[in-house]
Amino acid sequence: MQQDRLHAAGTFAAEHLPPAYPERAAWGTAQTLRSWQEEAINHYLVKQPQDFLAAATPGAGKTTFALRLAAILRSNNTVSQIIVVAPTEHLKTQWADAAARAAIRLNPNYSNGQGLNYGHEYHGIVVTYAQVAMQPVLHRLITEGAPTLVILDEVHHGGDALSWGEAIMEAYATAQRRLLLTGTPFRSDDAQIPFVTYEPREDGSRVSATDYDYGYGRALADGVVRPVIFMSYAGKMRWQSTAGEEMTARLGEGNTKDITNQAWRTALDPAGEWISSVLASAHRRLLEVRQHVPDAGGLVIATDHATARAYASILREITGEEPVLVLSDDPSASRRITDFSGAKSFWMVAVRMISEGVDVPRLAVGVYATSFATPLFFAQAVGRFVRSRRRGEVATVFIPNVPQLMQLAAQLEKARDHVLDLAKGAQELLDAEQQLIDAANREELVADALSGGGYEYKALASDAHFARAVYNGADFGGYAEIASEEELDFLGLPGILETSEVKQLLLQRQARQAKRAAQKQGLSEYPPLRAQHPEAVHRTIKEQRQLLHKLVSIHARTSGQPHSAVHAQIRRICGGPEVAKASVTQLQARIKYLRTLIK
Repeated sequence: MQQDRLHAAGTFAAEHLPPAYPERAAWGTAQTLRSWQEEAINHYLVKQPQDFLAAATPGAGKTTFALRLAAILRSNNTVSQIIVVAPTEHLKTQWADAAARAAIRLNPNYSNGQGLNYGHEYHGIVVTYAQVAMQPVLHRLITEGAPTLVILDEVHHGGDALSWGEAIMEAYATAQRRLLLTGTPFRSDDAQIPFVTYEPREDGSRVSATDYDYGYGRALADGVVRPVIFMSYAGKMRWQSTAGEEMTARLGEGNTKDITNQAWRTALDPAGEWISSVLASAHRRLLEVRQHVPDAGGLVIATDHATARAYASILREITGEEPVLVLSDDPSASRRITDFSGAKSFWMVAVRMISEGVDVPRLAVGVYATSFATPLFFAQAVGRFVRSRRRGEVATVFIPNVPQLMQLAAQLEKARDHVLDLAKGAQELLDAEQQLIDAANREELVADALSGGGYEYKALASDAHFARAVYNGADFGGYAEIASEEELDFLGLPGILETSEVKQLLLQRQARQAKRAAQKQGLSEYPPLRAQHPEAVHRTIKEQRQLLHKLVSIHARTSGQPHSAVHAQIRRICGGPEVAKASVTQLQARIKYLRTLIK
């Protein structure tokens, strides 16, 4: 139905467009448009709206779509000035370079200090959201100086702070046209995105309305983006709390949120074995991919500067090559990204700043080495690896085996919208900016934790093993030690595969594992696939506690000891904190010990 409507829209647009445009040779013979880009442009030309929200998965070609549309609007004199608002400084130059290929001259070096004069030789400017927020009145005057198309790149950033949203509204309220672009039209909070239309729902909330949507699932079917295989790694973590209690937990167990987060951050500690092992496996995968994609590169996304530097040092030991390190306070960061994009070096290590908008098409392998895991950030981070240059390229992203990330990996193709929960009340909405500030402060605490400052606990040790591969929401594989045949089965997948072949090969690898397991056990038939978790992890942590209390009661009755004495005894033997703070691993150790006493 949607295809029929868009076809009709395209026919209407073709019939009603002017017969010739002054710059048709420039934009008409440029990069060939993909079908979705043509559809979106036709849809726009039929509606001719002041505001148009286009949501397209990262890597689909939002920039090309926007600039081709901008060229059309300039050619038919709908607008004469183009303003692009981008999330980061690096993207300003990237936009200007792309615009030049569409015969649109944009000034990426414009600063607020230049006032209204950005250069007569330019058709417009590229600025950042932060730049507009500093002087919104100035940018309103620039906009009012000529009929203007404002392109708001990754428009959800307009809600990053209450002051930012107000500034964007003030600066561009009088624009002739506004084109809103996003790869992820949702946020993790209730900050309203400027110029986005919100439609009411029955529960009293409002949901963002997208004018044109091109999701990952459709892009994958069209061969526009790469299929993504997630390699999940588990392991046993040990850390010490501020009370001096030693904690132990395995990634992926049904622990409390606090224990899961502490185990996760322990895994990311550069001094532990987990991250070193995962980086080594990721490099092995990169070497395999390079057999089919010679210039394939890898990216490690770190939480803060200190861990980024430490990961770079580890990679140098693994590869024998100095990785490219990209830090937000480095004035040469943009140049480093550009140089890496055109080079053949193995790895780049960066902090969160590179998770969005950065165009490095040769990135094929990633390591998600951060504890920052909102749906928005995860989608943008994975988006760095999905851009396809030729049909058949496969992306591989290595992730810790924690519930939040496993869920996000399984739902990669799920479309999301931004929902405003109006039932929260006006006061909470007015406090949105403070909530965002608090969230930023919490992120800084995470960064401090990993770099040693303000850490609530001390990481002691960690190890890693391959847990499973995740593709298209399904799990493949089972527990396997590093460099085992099971792990190498998945690391050795070809770097060029048709989408239809990916699942088939994963199933073949899984069957091979089952066959090996049968042979090791002397069985004639394949046993069921190995459990994805260690002993008794199907129980919730609440059930583990209940079982422990039951066994404590039994032993107390048979030994004549009070319950408190039994608990104290098993804590002395097994270690760890009180039951309420113990992890699944620690509870299981106590359960196992109690069973030996009861026997």
